[in-house]
Amino acid sequence: GSCPQKTGEILSSQYGINLFLAGLVLTFAWAVHAVGISKSHLLSYLITLMLIQLLWMLWYLCRSCTQRRLIREKDTHAGARWLKCGITLFAVITLILDSFKIGYYVDFSNCLSAAEGIFPVTHAIHTILQVYFLWCHAKDIIQSFKTLERFGVIHSVFTNLLLWTNGVLTESKHQLNEHKERLITLGFGNITIVLDDHAPQCNCTTTTLCSIFSQGIYYLYPFNIEYHILASTMLYVLWKNIGRKVEHHQQHKTAFKFHGITVGMIFGLIVLISTIAKVVVYLIQIGRSKNKSELALTMFYLHAISVLALMCTAGIVALLIYRLEDRSLDNSKNPARKLDAELLVGTAAGSWLLSWGSILAIICAQAHPKYTWYNLPYSILVIVEKYIQNLFIIESIHRKEEKVNDDIKTLRIVTISRGSTLSLTPSYKEIYNGRAARDDGELPYLLNGGICARENDTAKEEEASQAHCPAMHSASEFSFYSRNSVTNNKRRILKNIAAFLFLCNLSLWIPPAFGCRPEYDNGLEEIVFGFEPWIIVVNLAMPFSIFYRMHSAASLFEVNCKT
Repeated sequence: GSCPQKTGEILSSQYGINLFLAGLVLTFAWAVHAVGISKSHLLSYLITLMLIQLLWMLWYLCRSCTQRRLIREKDTHAGARWLKCGITLFAVITLILDSFKIGYYVDFSNCLSAAEGIFPVTHAIHTILQVYFLWCHAKDIIQSFKTLERFGVIHSVFTNLLLWTNGVLTESKHQLNEHKERLITLGFGNITIVLDDHAPQCNCTTTTLCSIFSQGIYYLYPFNIEYHILASTMLYVLWKNIGRKVEHHQQHKTAFKFHGITVGMIFGLIVLISTIAKVVVYLIQIGRSKNKSELALTMFYLHAISVLALMCTAGIVALLIYRLEDRSLDNSKNPARKLDAELLVGTAAGSWLLSWGSILAIICAQAHPKYTWYNLPYSILVIVEKYIQNLFIIESIHRKEEKVNDDIKTLRIVTISRGSTLSLTPSYKEIYNGRAARDDGELPYLLNGGICARENDTAKEEEASQAHCPAMHSASEFSFYSRNSVTNNKRRILKNIAAFLFLCNLSLWIPPAFGCRPEYDNGLEEIVFGFEPWIIVVNLAMPFSIFYRMHSAASLFEVNCKT
């Protein structure tokens, strides 16, 4: 049975790759104004892919409804509730983006192709059905029609990747159109590249609405980009789970709790609020004049250096705590966890590439404006911080959860006073959870690993036990409370660190996602590497860098729930 399964994986993966490459070439041809290729051709291709995926999802949903009485295997690690809530939020904003595109098409309908009007409508339907599909079936382990399902799921994966690519390209072209004007204000007037944003060649019917739609679209694109990359990762896990044999074991439910993470949340919120303020000031000041642009870049670098230094410190403290603990790692097969680790390292390479490019540019440049020197510690900290954070997250998601021995859970410590009065102390489980239960009338006991006394024992046995129980109770109680206190303190510190890093990663996602990109505006890299080569590098690496921050935030949320 393993040979047909492997063959199905190979055939479906090759189909998906070729589907993606064909769309990628078509996207590139439109971007460079290839002869005979227009935007309508690209959109028609994407519409066709979405319609095929819609038909497959409807077929799968109908088949699932007819077989709902059957017991289906589930991957408890896939499709976490917080991940579904996140993708739903991004999907809602994507639907707003689609409505803006429909309004934009209506205003420019005289000179836009029909495909540009059909695309947002199809995309909205595709988004609604796909989110419903992921909510209901992201955990499925498909065991029937496996070959057909592999092709359907992998088609969905690469359809979302192409929609992500299309969103990244459109948003990047908009950023580049503003980039040249900013460079001119910084004194880089020798850059003469003319950029084209494929603007409609006709007048808008309603000028005010057109302005709202055209500007609003580009502020919503970051959420659309995150939506499609999250959908593709969830679908990829579903594809990897097809035909998989699952070990049946109890899955401990984890929930996010604000209790005990006040310090991490406070510092994280301070970083988040200051980042939002920084982005607003940066976007207002950059490009106004040379002096204002330099001040905006200096402000960006100083703030980012401070945040990254704090994140490095927090990550090192967390890793030191892990080194002090002796807990084994969970090496069981888990496609979702494996994908998380691979995405962390793979997408971090995007920002590492940009950082090394900036470092090399600073070293090789002949002239160094004052603000460019802040770029050196910033670039170094970006590399170090991601290195430390990746190690912390990957180790956290691979650590086995603490389990209390079932035999120990049932034990109680009993203090027998001289007056034959029995005093019941908390159980180990209650101590472990920081709670003291009331006396329920049961009097189990513990004395040096054996029985100390029972309520119905003879008087002689009680007198013999009374001579030993107080001392043993005192030592055992101290040992349990001491161990519990140390464990809880470590856990509290780790939860605060995870909460702080979670908010910091959300904060660092905001600037590049909404146009605050010093890699574009610094100007030094363009002089050393050339305008076109550096812009190509930035356009390729920046989407991965942006996705890294959102994926890290999602992973840290999971770490906080597990800790």
